[in-house]
Amino acid sequence: MADERYCFLVEWYDQFAALIRRYQLMYYSRDNSVEMFDIKNNRLFLKRTKCDGLRLENLYVGATVDLFSRQINFIDYGDDFTKSRLAQQKERTLGIIKPDAMSKVGQIIDAIFQCGFKVTQLKMCRLTRNEAFQFYQEHQGKTFFECPDVSNLINFMTSGPVVAFELMGVDAITKWREVIGPTDSAEARKTAPMSLRARFGKDNTQNACHGSDSVASAAREIEFFFPSVGTVRQNTAKFTDCTCCVIKPHAVAAGNAGKIVSAIMDAGFEVSAMQMFHMEKANAEEFYEVYKGVVQEYNAMVTELTSGPSIALEVRAQNAPVAFREMTGPADPEIARHLRPRTLRALYGQDKVKNAVHCTDLAEDGLLEIEYFFKVLDR
Repeated sequence: MADERYCFLVEWYDQFAALIRRYQLMYYSRDNSVEMFDIKNNRLFLKRTKCDGLRLENLYVGATVDLFSRQINFIDYGDDFTKSRLAQQKERTLGIIKPDAMSKVGQIIDAIFQCGFKVTQLKMCRLTRNEAFQFYQEHQGKTFFECPDVSNLINFMTSGPVVAFELMGVDAITKWREVIGPTDSAEARKTAPMSLRARFGKDNTQNACHGSDSVASAAREIEFFFPSVGTVRQNTAKFTDCTCCVIKPHAVAAGNAGKIVSAIMDAGFEVSAMQMFHMEKANAEEFYEVYKGVVQEYNAMVTELTSGPSIALEVRAQNAPVAFREMTGPADPEIARHLRPRTLRALYGQDKVKNAVHCTDLAEDGLLEIEYFFKVLDR
């Protein structure tokens, strides 16, 4: 096996010095080893060291990786070889679950993971009329945008929440459009009966999903929903009758997020807000502060929550914290499998740290945890 070397520009926030430190990171594919060079001081920072948990598939621009207890942010490719080798493998596109398919959001997210995509950003939001016009502005001048049906399209896209997400993978733009199927849901049922529009769409407008149609469109649409600078899209959290669910990184990585969302909705809970977060260590420590000195797994819990993207949900129902905690099950999945085998932790958990989901323990903390994710972190 060739020992290919990939180069990235990365950053690490040194909280003790309150500085962002920048490095050149080399990844060697043969033995999953890395070395790092301090760019500012022009010296070796980390000699070539094997890192068993690191995989090339998890290294991309925008990724956050926990490397020897440091959170490393990947900000750019470091050389032309890396860019040329990974650009197509790491192609990005935007997908949207439209208002008519929100009741099927768990099934659609599950299909995304089953098709091998990596979800790098995800957020439930609700578009205003001005935002919907702005999103579809590239269609101005096209017959479809000038016809009266555009009013129906705008009315439809603003009629309820949507879930927008950035997908990454080999030839992601074309592959995602194949997964969703032809624009007309009736045509999709004839020519691509397993596609998402065939399964969940109704017609030419209420067709379940959206997918970018070109590299340029993907770049513009991703920036629209997930701006690199400026105001973020407003989330849909209601902050009433709610509790917090966090689908942990290991469950997201295993492709179980869609199944968990479906189970929650099938149980009669409303999922009123949803967003992917890449937790920094300081945030994870703050969120889990109540467990510090109380449970011996505290440090491991922080490490797990910062090991990859997690998905926070606002879950609503009458007496939501108590009812949802019942559905979640005991903290230890082994105990859950013996006592309550249909609970989320019994079905998707591995151990007391990687136990699939976090749920609010105390009823009075439900709103506080939701506010932490959807007000404090979502700035």
